[in-house]
Amino acid sequence: MAALLTDVMYPVKGPRFSGLVNMGYGGSLGDRVAAARDRAFVGRAGERELFRSVLAGGPAGASVVYLHGPGGIGKSTLLRRFALEAREAGRLVVEVDARMVAASPQDIEYAAGKATGEPGGVLLVDAFEHCQGLEYWLWEQFLPRLPLGGVVVIAGRMAPDARWVADPGWDDFLHVVPLRNLTPGDAAALLRVRGVPAGAHHAVLSFAGGNPLALSLAAAVAVQQDAEGTLRAADWSPGSEVIATLLSQVVGDPPSPEHRTALEVCAQAEVTSEALLRAMTGERAAELFAWLRAQPFIDSTSSGLFPHDVVREVLVADLRWRDPDEFAALRRRMHQYLLGRVREVPAAQTLQAMQALMYLEPDVGGAGHVSDTFEGHPCGLVRETPCTPADQERVVELLHEAEGAESAAIARFWLDRQPKAFKVYRSIRTDDIVACSAWLQFDGPEGEDVDPVVAAAWAHVRADRPLRTGEYIAIARFGVDPQAYQRPSASKTLAKWRAMGEIIRADHLAWSFHVMRDDGFWNGHLERSEMLPVDARPTVGHHGYRLFAHDWRTQPVMAWMAERHEALLTGAGVVTPSGGTAQERAEHVVLSRSEFDAAVRDALRALWWPSQLARNPLSRTRGVAERGQSLHDALLHAIDTLRDERGGEKRHHVVMTTYSKAAPTQEAAARRLGMSFSTYRRHLTAAVKHISDVMWGHEVNGAPFLAADRDRNRDRDRSV
Repeated sequence: MAALLTDVMYPVKGPRFSGLVNMGYGGSLGDRVAAARDRAFVGRAGERELFRSVLAGGPAGASVVYLHGPGGIGKSTLLRRFALEAREAGRLVVEVDARMVAASPQDIEYAAGKATGEPGGVLLVDAFEHCQGLEYWLWEQFLPRLPLGGVVVIAGRMAPDARWVADPGWDDFLHVVPLRNLTPGDAAALLRVRGVPAGAHHAVLSFAGGNPLALSLAAAVAVQQDAEGTLRAADWSPGSEVIATLLSQVVGDPPSPEHRTALEVCAQAEVTSEALLRAMTGERAAELFAWLRAQPFIDSTSSGLFPHDVVREVLVADLRWRDPDEFAALRRRMHQYLLGRVREVPAAQTLQAMQALMYLEPDVGGAGHVSDTFEGHPCGLVRETPCTPADQERVVELLHEAEGAESAAIARFWLDRQPKAFKVYRSIRTDDIVACSAWLQFDGPEGEDVDPVVAAAWAHVRADRPLRTGEYIAIARFGVDPQAYQRPSASKTLAKWRAMGEIIRADHLAWSFHVMRDDGFWNGHLERSEMLPVDARPTVGHHGYRLFAHDWRTQPVMAWMAERHEALLTGAGVVTPSGGTAQERAEHVVLSRSEFDAAVRDALRALWWPSQLARNPLSRTRGVAERGQSLHDALLHAIDTLRDERGGEKRHHVVMTTYSKAAPTQEAAARRLGMSFSTYRRHLTAAVKHISDVMWGHEVNGAPFLAADRDRNRDRDRSV
């Protein structure tokens, strides 16, 4: 709330801080706050001198100062100082916090207000990283229209676009200032101004460095009063006690355990909504949300609340140290809620829900691996929209530019057949389409003679684990951003979120495939995410591609995501199954044909031993588990169907004799049947193949077992 007071202050003219204000008479609370800030402000001499020089530049031109630096470096504090000095100089000042404004030209112009029309006005824009995609519009369209004599200061985390800096037209008007930590002398001065005892300076500076926000938080703890009212130095080793003290002095003692939990949720979530708090804390969510909103270290956006960066880090570190079990439990509950939100929200909100989930679940690759996470705010640089008929030619152009004529022709083929599968990514600053992607879905073979990549996917499905009735496959295809082709970028991050969101929301998805240029760049990351390369390496035009596949029937996606998060939570770095093979962990086991045939042979040998049958993977296949019957009954049905074949009665007797308890060996079974061993083996091999074919047909096609037919046949056998 304190941060908002400067927005309602009136211009101050004349000498700084009139006698009435200093004596405590007249003025406003905003005047008092500004005076306290002025007394506590230290350093930044070079930046202040630059600002004063542009203020005094006269009406011949306008100046733009671009401040950039990491969070907590003091950008907002310096802007407030600039606002104070500009108002003392009698200038109109307009302050814009980009976190509170939608990232669109119209909203920025509206927020700038009178600064766009009054000569000599001063416009201060904070947190510009939240609308970084508007930078080109800013310097090409917005700033040139400002009246002469005006001053604009922009502060954000990212450096300005190199093209702007290199533009000769801006040489005399643009001043780029990377904001760094305070110098050691200025950092020490800050501690002195804040009343930190000299004996604590070294430890505090070692802990906080020159980061102004960390120094200010540390100073609040270092300044303590004992019972006699004298200041003493605090113990400033950066351990758990320091973190706890920092929390108690800066955050304070929460009114209840529920308030503490609300703080801890807010510290771990990207943004905290009342709905998230309700899921984590229960019916007091509205009260807790209002309390959070009133805290001085909490800011808000249109999506919810978030703490200052250093406060966030300290809250997380404190909980992790103080109660590691509760830390892990809270993260699991938050992950479960956010994962559920991805499935539940309307389709138009999928990306927003995925962004919240991925903030809680950073890249599996970890240090030392390539990251596919775009560093920054991808949603502030590009936005995803459906591909309309008017956009299709641009998609084809992008594919032609990045992959060649053959790939462009294939894209046109799929645009005709699955237009809704395509998404385009538009630049925030220009609204031009700069990238595209597609999420193709198939419940049966299609386009294999046109698209070698799709043909390779279907060949893998057929050879490994074919589709069963009602299932489909999906292929993340045509992920193209010509400016960062097949490399980390804002559009690639959104495309990744889109694909994962579609997988999470899917029902009956059997296989998903991701298509990459065959240069090895993404292999390690995808394989650590259990996206395994297929053998085929299709070629389109002059380029080779690699498909990375995952069979979601071996483990439901919600369970897979939970395991992945658990690996991150425990520091394993990669997904480690909780126990057993993927098949053993599956809701329903999915077997390749060769695995299925081997399991049938094993099951026949254990036909009359229930405990062994229960361990056979066939008992957990859909063809058995979803039919409400035992593997023993399913096998007997398949055996009974032998009688419907020509010569089947003899093969039926061979099977029943071989796998009865009375025949310890195949040689013994042949003797009991009065057959030569070669004749016996021929009949047995044909019979087992028939049984496996019947059961495979039930597994793949979903046809029900005809238990009534099997029972009728068994009754006939008894009568004979």
